[in-house]
Amino acid sequence: MNDEGVGPVHALDWAMVCGYFGLMVLIGWWSHRRVKTDADFFIAGGRMPWWLAGISHHMSGYSAVMFVAYAGVAYTDGVTVYFWGFASIGIGVAIGAWLFAARWNRLRTRFGVASPLEFLARRYNVPAQQVLAWSGSSLKVFDVASKWFAVAVLLNSFAGVPLLWGIVITGTVTLLYCTAGGLWADALTDFGQFVIQAAAGVVMIWAVLDGLGGISGLWTMWDRLPAGRTSPVTGDYTTVFLLVYVLVKTLEYNGGMWNLAQRYMAAPGSREARRGALLSSALYLVWPLVLMFPMFAAPLFVPGLDDPTTSYAAMTQALLPPGMIGLVLAGMFSHTMAMVASDANAISAVITRDMLPVLWRKARRFTEHQRLRTGRIATFSFIVLSMVVATQAQDLGGVLSIVVSWVAALMGPISVPLLLGMLPWFRRCGARAAIVSWAGGLLTYGVLYYGLDADQTATVATPILVSLALYIGLGLIASERTEEVDEMLEVLDGEPAIRS
Repeated sequence: MNDEGVGPVHALDWAMVCGYFGLMVLIGWWSHRRVKTDADFFIAGGRMPWWLAGISHHMSGYSAVMFVAYAGVAYTDGVTVYFWGFASIGIGVAIGAWLFAARWNRLRTRFGVASPLEFLARRYNVPAQQVLAWSGSSLKVFDVASKWFAVAVLLNSFAGVPLLWGIVITGTVTLLYCTAGGLWADALTDFGQFVIQAAAGVVMIWAVLDGLGGISGLWTMWDRLPAGRTSPVTGDYTTVFLLVYVLVKTLEYNGGMWNLAQRYMAAPGSREARRGALLSSALYLVWPLVLMFPMFAAPLFVPGLDDPTTSYAAMTQALLPPGMIGLVLAGMFSHTMAMVASDANAISAVITRDMLPVLWRKARRFTEHQRLRTGRIATFSFIVLSMVVATQAQDLGGVLSIVVSWVAALMGPISVPLLLGMLPWFRRCGARAAIVSWAGGLLTYGVLYYGLDADQTATVATPILVSLALYIGLGLIASERTEEVDEMLEVLDGEPAIRS
């Protein structure tokens, strides 16, 4: 065992992990037979049961970053990471269940939309659609790269597997099943991964409670932790940071992170989409507490770690017998593979249906078979590119820097015109408001992050607040309201049919 408390992985653990990888590939192969058109590939043909859509939405929303970067915050700062990292998502998805879930579904059923950005050309114009598509796709490359790197860190911590090989192994398995089966494969593997993750979470919390002396550890542990570990806010993660995160996550997890909009679109109807969102919200509020309790307890089991991001891996190997470690490791993989497969499918939909037809006239005349083949090629290319970028994650500031400072800060300016453009209260906001708010938010981020070296709260909060002010303000002082947009928003509200 090395100085971080991590020893060699047993053959039983490797067997468990390999069996998990094999199951994911088999699900992808089975799902391949259900995919006949690009609509099947991108939105499961609108036939996904609400409970599967809800579980898939939940599983697609967080990754192995939880067991690396967030575990490190839990180790050094305590419960604050739950409040801004997961309670904010649960609240945001609950809000979205009433504001956005049904509207996303009606975009599919009433307008035939199969990509999260497809409606923007009609809501605003093609240039507005394209700037959001290109900037969002570029950001997603780095977001997904951080997930690959997080998994590689786990493999390295558990078994000394070189970071490069950790990226290649998990990336290749994900590539196989999500390229073959599309959203059906994503959702079905999400369900399988949820079951595995649940078993792994129960095993881990049982081991921690056993080490704490029994069930009473649930309430007696906190007095033994260093001071300040039970506070929802800290000097780095302030009340303002938490409140802004609720706003960011409301936008991000209801469509700003495009893959999650697909879960709403894939449900049979708007009622089912809303039920799926409420299920996902409940899971975000409850299940992370189960997964994170061992992380909060980690200072009692593996004190004095030089690298807090290795705390979960170190504690797992300290507490669990061979075979069970492999189950927990498979549970960690499940997060990342669920999110990455989901992201890849969403990006391929945007590339195939929104970006490529603008760049290449011939793509506008593609048959369903050609769009399906293009979607698979785009999925493959996106995953490979993100794996290449993942090899440079350390030079980009590490996992937490990418996820919090980059993705959280930049997702807001991209999400504001996408999500608010679906609501009737913003019908006066047109293409000008969309593009200016997007550009203003990104420019603000660039000045704060690279020019002023602002603190984390300002870096995350200011860009989205600037985007909101510009979008709403331009709509008020320079209305771009049109009859076509009014009709579209009425349909999204579930009111009249489209008028000829």
